[in-house]
Amino acid sequence: MDNYSLGNATFENYVGIGDGLSEMAFQMVAHVLTVGYAVMFAALIYFILTIKTVQPKYRTTAVLSVVVMVSAGLLLFIQAQNWINAFTFDTEAGRYFLADGAALFNNGYRYLNWLIDVPMLLFQILFVVSLTRSSFSSVRNRFWFSGTMMIVTGYIGQYFEVTSFGLFVLWGTISTIFFVDILITMNKVIKEGSEGIPADAQRYMGYIWKVFLFSWMLYPGAYLMPYLIPPGLEPSLTGLAAEAAVVGRQLTYTVADVTSKVIYGILLTIVAQIMSNADGYDYNKDGETN
Repeated sequence: MDNYSLGNATFENYVGIGDGLSEMAFQMVAHVLTVGYAVMFAALIYFILTIKTVQPKYRTTAVLSVVVMVSAGLLLFIQAQNWINAFTFDTEAGRYFLADGAALFNNGYRYLNWLIDVPMLLFQILFVVSLTRSSFSSVRNRFWFSGTMMIVTGYIGQYFEVTSFGLFVLWGTISTIFFVDILITMNKVIKEGSEGIPADAQRYMGYIWKVFLFSWMLYPGAYLMPYLIPPGLEPSLTGLAAEAAVVGRQLTYTVADVTSKVIYGILLTIVAQIMSNADGYDYNKDGETN
């Protein structure tokens, strides 16, 4: 790493001034980011169209999904443009390299998006379920604090992923503490919220926990990706391992974003629809109840 002088720039930029990226690797990342924001904008239409399919008391969760989709779609679009503008194609080498004078590629756009979206994603479920033992405000505040601190500390840590393994791990560990607290709190909310609701709703609440756990566990993997391929105390900045880590990280982050925001939001909508129907709500009759 002695020949590199990008300071605390993220891993992808270091690869860009090393061997660069093949056409396949560069385009795969560009396409993944494009699919990411396209899915968010498509899901935006879904959440707008389904707002009235649930009782008014559940509609806040749909409104929050709409806000999340707008935020995620716009920031992923900016991230995709950042990726395209940060690299230039060298016709002689047949590879993409970091463009001279261009803004560096920055995963910070994702963190800014998460800083907006994570609290809202966590709040969403509180407008669908009824907590039987916990205080709504206490859980809401715990979600907000742990979610915000998780993102802020992770954001700081990603700037040291090449220059200081110790600081990278330290900030990542601090972020993980808040991450675990969110998982514990969400599990508690889902268990309490599943009490006394229709069997179908309980089944979908189980799906929500599985989707939540799966999608959120992808984020630490993406954070650590430069060190996972190949494993070691220094990330590989050249060769196939570097390309695999670059593509793998953006693919993992995007799959996690789509699952944790879109699929999670759709499942919450289904639960709200089931509970609305159980209460006698019929949206086909312009919101009248039976």
